[in-house]
Amino acid sequence: METTTRLRPVPARRPVRTASALVCVVLGLGLIGGAATGTWLTGDSAAEPAARDTYTTARALWHSVPVDTLFPRTLKGGGAGPGGADREWTRIAVAPDSGCADTLDPLLLSALRPVGCGRVLRATYTDATSSSVTTVGLVFTRAEPAGMEALRARFRSERLTERADLMPLTFPVEGTAAARFGPAQRASWTVDVLTEAPVVVYAVSGFADGRTVTSPQPVGKAMAKGATSAPAQAGLGHEAKGIADRVERGLRATASAGAVAPE
Repeated sequence: METTTRLRPVPARRPVRTASALVCVVLGLGLIGGAATGTWLTGDSAAEPAARDTYTTARALWHSVPVDTLFPRTLKGGGAGPGGADREWTRIAVAPDSGCADTLDPLLLSALRPVGCGRVLRATYTDATSSSVTTVGLVFTRAEPAGMEALRARFRSERLTERADLMPLTFPVEGTAAARFGPAQRASWTVDVLTEAPVVVYAVSGFADGRTVTSPQPVGKAMAKGATSAPAQAGLGHEAKGIADRVERGLRATASAGAVAPE
């Protein structure tokens, strides 16, 4: 029987950060500016008790449930591929739980600063043919519902999910299909700020053969009808979105079930 434990380390190679310090400083200032209108961490004191219960439960999931609950060994993607084709993904590695500064790109971390980044969990999956790899991550924040709603609104209004300089980092692992999955191999990505839980879900996909991608695209563009880019033609937008969606659904279900469980 599987026991409830914290994520345990697996051998991994840390991703290489490519953004220069100067770019981080200049662009980071603009991202931090979103917090100037007031503090979001305290949230709305009038929030419904049910929402607060769910938030309390979800905030502890990074260490209170089995890893297979958050990152299933196999993900079924019925209709998740291009043209509604079925997909199936296999988990090939899980990273140890980590701090935010060690895991997130500096600019993405700056964008999330208003909600307070707590811990990050990551796993990497490959498709049935081992031709693509996708890293999916869960960023557990310290925010209450109002803070997450404000962050989600900002990501949408400023189209932050489409900014390539906010693209998530990969989690490459030696001896697996993701061994060469570094920053230059990122092809498509998604970042979703949840409002039902204090969590940001992201995913980034690429080719397993290590080829460099010169023009990565957010999933919205890579999945657009008639898209002809390399990520689009390979279905890598569908890979990132399909995996992120299924991990996100599982997280929501687990948080909701825990919030209503009897004492």
